[in-house]
Amino acid sequence: MLEWLTLLMCAGILLSGILAVSLKGSVSAVISAGLASLFASVTYIFLAAPDVAMTEASIGSGLATLIFLYAINRTGRQEADPDE
Repeated sequence: MLEWLTLLMCAGILLSGILAVSLKGSVSAVISAGLASLFASVTYIFLAAPDVAMTEASIGSGLATLIFLYAINRTGRQEADPDE
């Protein structure tokens, strides 16, 4: 049973990674990458590595996602001037 859950989480990591690369919007891609990191964190729990799982969840899924979202929010999208 544990092997199937681990394989399911690994499939979630792959699908979230592919989704992050293929999405057009920056915010959607960052959230999908954070989801891949969250799946990795749950996989580490299944593999009996709680210290790695906590680090991945806090830094990979939490902090990195927040920093990317903050950077996207601060920079914004600049529209091209149609006259130029």
